[in-house]
Amino acid sequence: MPITLTQNWNQVSYKISNHFFNLVGHLLVKEWNPKLLGLSKLPIHSIIDVGANDGQFSRKMCRIFPDAHIYSFEPLPDPFKKLEQWGKQRKKNVKVFNMALGDSIKTIEINNHLYFNQSSSILQTTQLCERIYPMLKKQQTILVQQSTLDQEISSLPTPLLPDILIKLDVQGYEDRVIRGGIETFKQARACIVEISLDILYQEQADFNDIFLMLDKLGYCYAGNLDQVQGKDGHVRYFNAVFIKNN
Repeated sequence: MPITLTQNWNQVSYKISNHFFNLVGHLLVKEWNPKLLGLSKLPIHSIIDVGANDGQFSRKMCRIFPDAHIYSFEPLPDPFKKLEQWGKQRKKNVKVFNMALGDSIKTIEINNHLYFNQSSSILQTTQLCERIYPMLKKQQTILVQQSTLDQEISSLPTPLLPDILIKLDVQGYEDRVIRGGIETFKQARACIVEISLDILYQEQADFNDIFLMLDKLGYCYAGNLDQVQGKDGHVRYFNAVFIKNN
């Protein structure tokens, strides 16, 4: 089979696989309560979506906060194309950024998980991660541009409208994003952070790391929107809500 046909078939199989695992994940994980542990009552006018993939979270937030301005960050080219398409449909209230966020500005390698790109990370997967999720073994390292949240937000032509909600889903890289966005987190009212209790990525941030960082910035832990459990019942990862203590 010619190489071009093989490459085309691989791309099709990757797309089918990503669609399938997205669907399975949606069925297995409980749908978030629209009250979002009290977040829905806050006057959220700006939403920062870090690790946006193709916009799943942003689309969901549009239904809850229809007047909010959304700023979505996604480094991978394939999901970014879908994110960009959706952003154009929303017109003025969505701005998308094709970049990773961390604690420094540089070109950096990211591990693109070809069969499930939502789990892609700048950090390498552990043996435990690949044993639990064998479809993540197929990876491709690509170069992406990394910036900091503070740099990108301060470069906007107009300041963010309060209140600000930040969402982080960066596969163990959350502490780096927070360190690079201290001033933005100080301005925000609340954040949603995906946190893994199992060690799925090398040198990943743990719950204590994130809790202590956000506690110093005035946030209180408000509970979990969902949680994914292992076969033995222990919690693997969850989406935690933190609200600013005003």
